[in-house]
Amino acid sequence: MTSMGSLDSENRKTGSWGGRGGGWLRRAVLISLVLALTPSVRGTTDDEAYRSMLLLTRSIEQIRRHYVDEEKTSYTRLIEGALRGLLNALDEHSQFLDRKGLEAVQDDTLGRFGGVGIVIGVRDGVLTVIAPIEDTPAFRAGILPGDRIVGIGDLTTDQMDIETASGLLRGEPGTKVTVKILRPRTREVRVVELVRAIIDVATVKDARVLEDGIAYVRLVQFTEGTGLALSEQLARWSAQPNPPRALILDLRNNPGGLLRSAIEVAQLFLRPGDPIVYTQGRAPGDRRAFKAQPTSPPVRLPMAILVNGGSASASEIVAGALQDHRRAVLIGEKTFGKASVQTIIPLEEGAALRLTTARYQTPSRREIHGYGIEPDIVVPLPPEAWQAMLRRRNEPEAEPAPDAGPEAAAEARDLQLERAADVLKGVLLFLSRADGAPRR
Repeated sequence: MTSMGSLDSENRKTGSWGGRGGGWLRRAVLISLVLALTPSVRGTTDDEAYRSMLLLTRSIEQIRRHYVDEEKTSYTRLIEGALRGLLNALDEHSQFLDRKGLEAVQDDTLGRFGGVGIVIGVRDGVLTVIAPIEDTPAFRAGILPGDRIVGIGDLTTDQMDIETASGLLRGEPGTKVTVKILRPRTREVRVVELVRAIIDVATVKDARVLEDGIAYVRLVQFTEGTGLALSEQLARWSAQPNPPRALILDLRNNPGGLLRSAIEVAQLFLRPGDPIVYTQGRAPGDRRAFKAQPTSPPVRLPMAILVNGGSASASEIVAGALQDHRRAVLIGEKTFGKASVQTIIPLEEGAALRLTTARYQTPSRREIHGYGIEPDIVVPLPPEAWQAMLRRRNEPEAEPAPDAGPEAAAEARDLQLERAADVLKGVLLFLSRADGAPRR
């Protein structure tokens, strides 16, 4: 699975890419020159832009004339390769998407695709696991958040972009792929053979009511329908004879997803007009505010949100918004720190640009990207222990993961969940005493 980030809902059209062969190149270069020489875009002199584009076109012609393998020098292949390099040079999340890559991104947003179940990103220039998706081949093999992917099949991932890595990890269900993993904490290197499968992402899981009327629900990912599914679960609880009195929202190992899905979830708990997130674009005035527009009265239950290093993107938007509005207590560990907006810009012939166009800020204008969100109450929990607990929840009779450490082998406790329940019990006790206090 690709590093989904948060996909901006705005899709913008670009000019024509023209036909194939030399005409395709000439039109592409013409468009590039027009953009480069447009004063509102360029920020350089016309002569400088012209010289740069001339350097590119001459380099392409020299490659076509002299490169040893002629079959690799078609205009289409060279231009697409140049675009990949161009986008990758900007940041780790901007990509050129061919038809297959665009279809993969669209599959991600629908929550169903064929692969091994790893959400990947780039950290310190290295392909890194943001989170394995629960109950997938990668999860069952014991791959953890923070693991570095140093090889896929016979290839090393040095300088490999996310799109290429995602394409290698995806494939027909039942086929195999080997992944070489480096675990930074222990410096252990493992080679894992994974069997690809259809990955169905059920975004709302483990909904149940704990002791003292504290409800618990876990969001695995932010895809189409996540907000509606959570809203329906809250409505079912509300209709019970003894509805819950507090709520724990678990966003641990939730790598994010759609911006609009994050907004739909956050506004379930905020008042109309409350800001949820700001996006800050390139220009100082290019700021956009997303505010709560709930279709029903907001849920007012006391709340705690669980986060960890696998909570990224849309998870950070929700956690940051509810923290800033003092609507929830954040408990756990610092989040991943992936908070940039990628806009899908369609091109002709089924291709697209996935371009970083803005960064997210919380309602109090805190920067998230590269920093993450600090919880209000820090409670460490080894990733092995968290993974082992999820395995026991889903498959009580399952064997431990192949590399389960001592934390996982032991009967690990979910200390973060326990702390959240304790905090909410204290809040409920305080509220009950306040309600019963004599009025003066």
